[in-house]
Amino acid sequence: MNRFRTLAVLAIVPLLVAAAAPDRMAPLSSYLMGRQAEIALARSAAPPSISGHASVLVLTPHGYVTAVAGDNGFTCFVDRAWDQPFDMKRFWNPMMHAPQCLNRQATRTVLPYMFKRTALALAGESKQQIMAGLTAAIASGTLPTPAPGSISYMMSKHQMLGDGNTPWYPHVMFFAPKADGANDGADWGANLERSPVAYDGEHHANPEPWAIFYIPVAHWSDGSPAPVYTGM
Repeated sequence: MNRFRTLAVLAIVPLLVAAAAPDRMAPLSSYLMGRQAEIALARSAAPPSISGHASVLVLTPHGYVTAVAGDNGFTCFVDRAWDQPFDMKRFWNPMMHAPQCLNRQATRTVLPYMFKRTALALAGESKQQIMAGLTAAIASGTLPTPAPGSISYMMSKHQMLGDGNTPWYPHVMFFAPKADGANDGADWGANLERSPVAYDGEHHANPEPWAIFYIPVAHWSDGSPAPVYTGM
């Protein structure tokens, strides 16, 4: 083998190794934040009138723990990328930060699903294993049925929901029963011209028993004006 062919093979080997590498999270340290910074980011998900009295969770090597005990039934935390649809390229992206404030109903019946995904991710499971574990837990009745009225505030100016460096619109998420097929969006009149309701059909493929609708709002949680929502 001549020198150039040797170099070509050496250049290809890392790509083959990377392609064959396990589909698992990056080093845990890349997902962790300073405690006070994470508390502040979590609280930015909702106006201070809500988040200022909410419980606040922070991510640790052993999962989410309560950093601040609240008194209004809301729970604020920074969701990580492994809570995304399973076919998303950003599923393991450490840069993704999704501050949320869940109301009492969602804290009781939606947050356990996020805890389950987090536990499986921190255990070193792959996307496929996380999906299988989540599906099995749902089938066995281990996870609760989402309660009517479950919502989440996502109004942080510092949210990073994709691979870019700009936040999406401030919004409130509604967790509704998942319809048969993929017609949830049409049933809500979502994603239509001038409709204020957005529906991300990519979440329909998730095993969680809900459809998520987004209602963009006109200002961030700190009261400053936000860009006008123009559609999905």
